[in-house]
Amino acid sequence: MKQIISSENIPIKLWLDDIEEGALGQARNLANLPFVYKHIAVMPDAHFGYGMPIGGVMATEDVIIPNAVGVDIGCGMCAMQTSLQDLSSDKLKEIMAGIRKTIPLGFKHHKHAQDKSRMPGGRDGAPLSSLPVISREYTNALTQLGTLGGGNHFIEIQKGSDGHIWIMVHSGSRNLGYRVANYYNRLAIELNSRWGTKIPKSWQLAFLPLSSEPGRQYRQEMEFCVEFALANRKLMMERVQDVIAAVAAPVTFSGFINIAHNYAAMETHFSRNVIVHRKGATSAREGELGIIPGSQGTPSYIVRGRGNTDSFTSCSHGAGRKMGRREAQRRLDLEAETSRLDKQGILHSIRHKKDLDEAAGAYKDIDKVVEEQIDLVEVVVSLRPLAVVKG
Repeated sequence: MKQIISSENIPIKLWLDDIEEGALGQARNLANLPFVYKHIAVMPDAHFGYGMPIGGVMATEDVIIPNAVGVDIGCGMCAMQTSLQDLSSDKLKEIMAGIRKTIPLGFKHHKHAQDKSRMPGGRDGAPLSSLPVISREYTNALTQLGTLGGGNHFIEIQKGSDGHIWIMVHSGSRNLGYRVANYYNRLAIELNSRWGTKIPKSWQLAFLPLSSEPGRQYRQEMEFCVEFALANRKLMMERVQDVIAAVAAPVTFSGFINIAHNYAAMETHFSRNVIVHRKGATSAREGELGIIPGSQGTPSYIVRGRGNTDSFTSCSHGAGRKMGRREAQRRLDLEAETSRLDKQGILHSIRHKKDLDEAAGAYKDIDKVVEEQIDLVEVVVSLRPLAVVKG
């Protein structure tokens, strides 16, 4: 931990030396909510978000806040080790082509519905008919299963410090999670206005009581989306494995790791049952394996949690942005960014000025971010990028 701010109703504990003013202002808002518990934790990759800073961790009592989870519910990372120890440039190119052919990228979906058996069921025995958004979007979701999406989502082939080739996938709940998030955030805003709550609307932190029907429904639909996001990553991982096996047999795969970074969950902290909201932060319980990805062209890390209670047993979800998307497209130099990747021999996805929003220069220094949370996690394997597919 780098610093503690004690000027608000509860402390704000930060794992970074400097934080942009907008994100700090959002953390201050969180610390003054009437139902927030113990303290706010801010991870070293923190930056400005909607309502709650990306890289924020907050525990609440008896309420849940849709905007403190975000629109890409269940977004997260998965990684898997292969038995391969090397891949030639030609084979990497063949693998990248196979991935692009097999997995829809960006806004694209499958032309046909995927196998229903891969979809999660209702939570706690709740039939899907009781979940208004899921039941309405279920058929569309079947075509989104096994698709990458856009933004900062990626599929990456990496070389590990353990000598093995690794696969990493970053994706979320696609349009399904977006629909659930927007539906319940709008509902929370409407209800908070009706109730006359004193939380300023400008904070973008409308809440739902857990004991209310909207609160119960949001929690169930949110948890469905978390499971859907995992199913989505699993299917993509399987199809990447198939591509690699077709190009570089014989090969085996082991050690599947999954970690989500946009969700809320009931957990026990400081002897109290609370709802922990992690928005751009991941669980880091003692001994738990996790993933902290770098930006395109920088290392990623497999980590093991230390179970630090000050962070509500959490850690960062990545490097974190230091520039907004439009700012990066405006300020970064295309030739300099591509040259940096080319010199490292990375097969990358930066082709045009519009791609600079996902260039390494738009992100914080991943090594510094990892160093700032050494009390939260220990590094198990470092992963150097070899080839990247972006949404």
